[in-house]
Amino acid sequence: MNEISFVDTTLRDGHQSLWAEGMTTGMMLPIAERMDQAGFESMELISGSHLKKCVRELKEDPWERVRLIAKRITRTPLRVIAGRVKTFEFNPLSMYRLFMERMAANGIRQARISEEWNDFSGWKRKVQVAREVGLEPVVNLIFSVSPKHTDEYYAQKTREAASLGVPRLCLKDPGGLLTPERIRSLVPVIFENCNGIPLELHTHCTTGLGPLCCLEAIKLGVKTINTAIPPLANSSSNPSVFNVARNARALGYTAAIDEEVIKPVAEHFTFIAKREGFPIGMPVEYDYSQYLHQVPGGMISNLGHQLRLVGLGDRLGEALEEAVRVRADFGYPIMVTPLSQFVGSQAAINVIVGERYKEATDQVIKYALGQCGQEGSSSMDPNVKDKILSRPRARELARWEPQEPSVHEMRQKLGGPGVSDEELLLRWLLTKDEIETMRAAGAPKEYLSARQPVVALIEELAKRSSVSQIRIQRPDLSLTLEKRPDGSKGPSTIDR
Repeated sequence: MNEISFVDTTLRDGHQSLWAEGMTTGMMLPIAERMDQAGFESMELISGSHLKKCVRELKEDPWERVRLIAKRITRTPLRVIAGRVKTFEFNPLSMYRLFMERMAANGIRQARISEEWNDFSGWKRKVQVAREVGLEPVVNLIFSVSPKHTDEYYAQKTREAASLGVPRLCLKDPGGLLTPERIRSLVPVIFENCNGIPLELHTHCTTGLGPLCCLEAIKLGVKTINTAIPPLANSSSNPSVFNVARNARALGYTAAIDEEVIKPVAEHFTFIAKREGFPIGMPVEYDYSQYLHQVPGGMISNLGHQLRLVGLGDRLGEALEEAVRVRADFGYPIMVTPLSQFVGSQAAINVIVGERYKEATDQVIKYALGQCGQEGSSSMDPNVKDKILSRPRARELARWEPQEPSVHEMRQKLGGPGVSDEELLLRWLLTKDEIETMRAAGAPKEYLSARQPVVALIEELAKRSSVSQIRIQRPDLSLTLEKRPDGSKGPSTIDR
């Protein structure tokens, strides 16, 4: 069968990559039903990291987001990205299970499961949870480039993932590090070891090669490609659905997507990007340095910010070079959250302090202790590991043991028996004040789109201090809006 299907990433990875998770629920609502009609195999909607962003910065209830979108998207399965919920801390199994349970209860039907070390025990635990709560699990094989991430490594990891009997595997390339040549060598290895389980591809355009990798994967038998809708495609995001579908047809394949249905979606988000000053994804030039440091695009900007705060903004290049050395010292972890943050932050500290590993964050100390995965601790350079663990703080952190509290115990700790499951999860992730501020903001408001140009024009004109009156005239309608001297809006006059 020559039909190629698509998983849409616009509402999750697209705006996470390009808009710093800044898309509001109201921006999603006007086009949700249209996206549901396009023929996507499934659609990403949310991840654990989005919960904090929704509450803290967007002042929105993430659970309400899922419910509202699930009411409008009924034929296309919605996905949650089910890696860590609390990104940089230990996740009790009870809270992870509760997170997955509430996602399923509110309309999510699939879970794409990540383990930053491609760890079998972690996959097994999360797959079991997904099945117990009624979610279809998709297991990520996370791609990386290093001396240890060989064909043999991925053959073994594929066999382990396939042994779980999941309906789908996903070759996940968060750094956009795949090349067409590596696709040609790696995809056959995965197919040889996956026991017939279908494979999908999730790659990024960071190095400019994402669309080419998609086409090579298609030619090798991959039937499902993760794509985004412009302007939330390209740059550090995923390839454009329009580009991949057009090129797949040119190669003789059938693309199971209706581009005419989603063209207005692209127009909608382009209008928002221009109005809000959000980045518009563009094809990028090939950048070989990305293969050396492998620091994700969003993290590069954070590194630059850290350095500017201490007056060293001109030393970003040095910090990226140091990240290459730190990653080797740390045993070549996959540069994905949270491991990429550990490497990048330590590289910045080494540059700022002027001496390698003189200072170390608690997360790096925990990494050396094996609290972030035994693979990290066992594969570290012994001399670097000894230097990190020789400080008093390491002796303190060595006494930490992971606790596995029950949901009942967490509820007692975070508010008592009257706290709902969804509220409990928010209290685990955020402060009480942050949640109360979000509640006070009210329900999500639908975003005025390009289909409401008159309303958008009035809103923009009203922001200008030089405008005191707005008058709209039509043959059957006359509308006048006046601004009071104090800047507030006065009553409107309507004549018919």
